[in-house]
Amino acid sequence: MLHSDQGFQYTSQAYNTRLEEFGVKGSHSRKATCLDNACIESFFSHLKTEKLYLHQCKSEAEIHQAVEEYIYFYNYQRFQAKLKQRAPIEYRHALAA
Repeated sequence: MLHSDQGFQYTSQAYNTRLEEFGVKGSHSRKATCLDNACIESFFSHLKTEKLYLHQCKSEAEIHQAVEEYIYFYNYQRFQAKLKQRAPIEYRHALAA
């Protein structure tokens, strides 16, 4: 399942056909309700401003590598005020302890 907002690119027939080709089910937040997607909207904003806009990828492989690097960084190294200045993995471990 791939969740997104109701932007025109995510509701287009071409996009949804591609999802089906990959065996992925599309899911959309409610119309004009950005709070449904607040966490992922925040993540993608950080991904773009902290990684993708700074490192112009020249190939699909470079994009995949950049996204994988950023996801690791975000989860293991990026401290967040809302998590008491911890990275998400540290915060999760502290909650489980």
